[in-house]
Amino acid sequence: MDTQNTSAHPHAQSRNGGKNHPRRRTRGHVNAHPGGVIHDNTRHTTRFTVIGNHLAQHPELSGLAIGLAVHIQSLPTGTPVDIKTLTARFPEGPTRIAAALRELETHGYLRRTRERTESGRIVTRTVSCNQPGRHRDHNTPEAAAPKPPARRATTVPQQEPARRRALPAVPKPAYASPVFLRAATEVLAGLRRTDHRLMLSATDAEHLAPGVAAWLERDLTPTAVRHALTSDLPAEPLRRPAALLAHRLTAQLPPLPPFSTPEPPPPIRHPLRNCKTCDRGYRGPDPHNCHGCMSTSTGPGSPDSGTRVAHPTAQAWP
Repeated sequence: MDTQNTSAHPHAQSRNGGKNHPRRRTRGHVNAHPGGVIHDNTRHTTRFTVIGNHLAQHPELSGLAIGLAVHIQSLPTGTPVDIKTLTARFPEGPTRIAAALRELETHGYLRRTRERTESGRIVTRTVSCNQPGRHRDHNTPEAAAPKPPARRATTVPQQEPARRRALPAVPKPAYASPVFLRAATEVLAGLRRTDHRLMLSATDAEHLAPGVAAWLERDLTPTAVRHALTSDLPAEPLRRPAALLAHRLTAQLPPLPPFSTPEPPPPIRHPLRNCKTCDRGYRGPDPHNCHGCMSTSTGPGSPDSGTRVAHPTAQAWP
């Protein structure tokens, strides 16, 4: 029963479905995912921008960062791309746009440097890179050689550790009054109403609150503290607003108000009395005798001293 029929033809092996099938090569590929995207492409001849798949399909960038990178790469040279301009162009707020720009800087799609103009003003120059790791000379249109690894290491990663550094220390109040700390927290929470760039996290506000309380205990009003923290801010985007506020709280700390010495109490004015011993008028604490008679009556030989003194006219008995 275990003997096989050697005269029978072997069964033909079936072909794997979808593999090297001449009739299913194209049809099977289209219908593999019926719900997937189907491209209806038309060749562009004007007004188009070439975007690499390394950006469009970047695994770590957010959708907002990818969209901003595409928008910036499509703009003519010299177009403003600061946070205020992009906030006016897109519905996202300044906080989300600033975070997306930092993503593009981290992955090399943007380079932002500060330069001083001939008039002495400091401006921010933004360079958009369509291929991170390669740079182009601003004066020639030809692509240059790949960027040296050393320069890339100093341009991209240097900003990430800067955001992770601890905030500078702030002054401490002499007495941690709950009233001052509560008022300090309200001052810090209201700074964003004056300047939207001063939006602080709960951790930053907790770190800065003792410094604001140290100002409040120096007889400053919350309005005066708010004015000192928000006046004359730089026009450039604030990379670390909490660090700037910590520096101002320390560098501009006003002195303590001078302590007022208490005035001595006024002298006690006793009423005018007549001494019962010498009948002279006097002012003193004793209601019966003046100071001279009181000291004589309590001196040596007085009845209260316990020593008996003989009268000067008394005669001694024989």
